[in-house]
Amino acid sequence: MPEERQAAVEVYKPDAAEHSHGPGEFKPESFTEAGGEMSLVDHLQELRARIIKAAIAVGIGFIISYFYAEQLIQFITAPAGKLYYMSPAEGFFSYLKIAFVTGILGALPVILYQIWAFLVPALTANERTALVILVPSSVILFFAGLLFSYFLVLPAALKFFIGFASDNLQPLLSLGQYLSFIISFLLPFGIIFELPLFLVVLAKVGLISSAFLAGKRKMVVVLSFVVGAVISPTPDVFSQTMIAIPLLLLYEASILVLKHFMGK
Repeated sequence: MPEERQAAVEVYKPDAAEHSHGPGEFKPESFTEAGGEMSLVDHLQELRARIIKAAIAVGIGFIISYFYAEQLIQFITAPAGKLYYMSPAEGFFSYLKIAFVTGILGALPVILYQIWAFLVPALTANERTALVILVPSSVILFFAGLLFSYFLVLPAALKFFIGFASDNLQPLLSLGQYLSFIISFLLPFGIIFELPLFLVVLAKVGLISSAFLAGKRKMVVVLSFVVGAVISPTPDVFSQTMIAIPLLLLYEASILVLKHFMGK
């Protein structure tokens, strides 16, 4: 009987893998899950590495932009003409501001690539193919919006605002305030130029169609001016209109793309 009882008892023998961690070091989340999926710790380490690479790209862009800050400021301030700075440090901080913003814009492809590379392991093959198209397209549309605003909209806006000058009222534009105005004026156009890409994605997944968008024209007209009022750097009707009109044109262009090129 003792021998039978001993045979019936299963003796627990710890796996060598458990001892390899040492006392108090066993962490279930540090193991990869079945199927080769990344663990939580692996994801955090990957995210940290991607953020560091993006930050390095921004730093390199900042350094390069700072060396060319004078040329960049001459290019950006060309539509306004002669500017002034109102405090001893304003010129220096304006150089830093323009170098930082252009550094981020220059590093934007790297930043988007790091986001894409972080998401790739969790995506299917079709989703990866879609991102290969979407990421470059979003960068191109964003910079197209900036260029459209700088060369076509900004000169008209400055002419309108400076047109209020008179013999007793002369514009005295500060460099720092002008740069802040330019940044807040150009960036919304970069964002709204992403509208066609956004609508194409929604149509691709079957949420909208060209007929659906065409039926919402009246509402979109109102919403365009509301968006213009929200993201415009100034509260005047002129700035709101300058944002609303391109938004409506992009909306109409999106309808044509969905109808004639995607068959939606």
